[in-house]
Amino acid sequence: MDSHASPGLASAWAALSGDPALLARVTRHEDSAVLAARLPVRELAAACAGACGLAAAELVSVRDGGAVPGVRIDDRAVAAAFASERLLRVDGRVPESFAPLSRFWRTADGWVRTHANYPHHRERLLTALGLGEGAGPEEVAAVLRRRAARETEEAVYAAGGLAVALRAPGEWRAGPQAKVLEALPLLSAGRIDDAPVRVFAAPGDGLPLAGIRVLDLTRVLAGPVATRTLALLGADVLRIDPPGMPELADQQADTGLGKRGALLDLADCAGLRRFEELLADADVVVTGYRPGALERFGLTPDGLAARRPGLVLAQVSAWGRSGPWGQRRGFDSLVQAATGIAAVEANCEGRPGALPAQALDHGTGYLLAAAVLRALTEQTRTGGSRLVRLALARTAAWLLACPRGPLPSAVPPAPTEEHTAERHSAWGRLRYALPAFAYQGGPADWARASAPSGADGPEWG
Repeated sequence: MDSHASPGLASAWAALSGDPALLARVTRHEDSAVLAARLPVRELAAACAGACGLAAAELVSVRDGGAVPGVRIDDRAVAAAFASERLLRVDGRVPESFAPLSRFWRTADGWVRTHANYPHHRERLLTALGLGEGAGPEEVAAVLRRRAARETEEAVYAAGGLAVALRAPGEWRAGPQAKVLEALPLLSAGRIDDAPVRVFAAPGDGLPLAGIRVLDLTRVLAGPVATRTLALLGADVLRIDPPGMPELADQQADTGLGKRGALLDLADCAGLRRFEELLADADVVVTGYRPGALERFGLTPDGLAARRPGLVLAQVSAWGRSGPWGQRRGFDSLVQAATGIAAVEANCEGRPGALPAQALDHGTGYLLAAAVLRALTEQTRTGGSRLVRLALARTAAWLLACPRGPLPSAVPPAPTEEHTAERHSAWGRLRYALPAFAYQGGPADWARASAPSGADGPEWG
């Protein structure tokens, strides 16, 4: 079934301060079978992808002249893109989405969700639980059955690990971090200074970001989804990882499409100096580290804009940048547990559930990319360095505020290979999900495959 702008798309586009008249340029092919859940995940996904596609089409019109190209959203393509990490195959191998210690656990008074995909997070979790390095799921389960969920949450956080207690939506809304987020819009955007109006050197030939240079300082998963989308649209995206902590291989294979990747130690004087040289020629910086992690290197919004007037700075966090949880690390699965999404999606036996995709990560990623596109468009009109911010927990609040349906009567169908492609890469034969949106004259695939962290030098292409 084909339709035009939905309330969700209109809401996302309004959050981006887009012209509502442009919503008529979006056509959507709906499929109610995909992304089925109690919460309207399919609507959120289509809205975020559609807003990003429309922001790209708008900037194409600004650069190339003429009308804004028509944008096409297909629910099945969106569902595949939102499950890209599950559709990924490397030489036919199915990647591991979650490590054995990344899951829900029963506690003495409820449930707790842990995240231990990275080796250092696994080590810190085990340390907090008083277990040795070789401990497995059975030992962790035995310890947690004797502990309270909130006590575990605080102990693991104090050790630098990742765990959150399951909450119902009302419990989360009554807490202090939710109160901070309630005061924020879905997307925060504003000017940092009065830098001159942006003038593009040449038309983009259908690629709105041709000639735009993006420094990618992000980790799993929303930030890399955003920068992967910017690369699709023609940007020269250079991802920077610390030498001692490169991205997980499967994660990089999925989200590194179209990008180049370098290793650079910002804690080293030479590394920071090289970053400053890269910054001098950058148009966009996207950050996704825990709030405060990069500021210690002087990479504050004002500091970055002072060194590179006309910059667009896009920041994404798990819990927001202020409040008692503002400095905490977080991932999609943890935000689902803390905000009440996992409780809403629980099965009939009360076991915590999950959305049919990591929709907070992917949805926030597409909104972040859309915000960058809109900031560049606005710079061509009024100039100014720009700052945009999103948080997974704020996206979660947007989803939770929507009407809920019944528990799906059947397990949602897994994404199919219909919207995937294959190509050779440094990893081997790579199968990956195709873009979530399309616009007339736009790219149907990325210009290059992903490559391991550090495959490129810290320099622009």
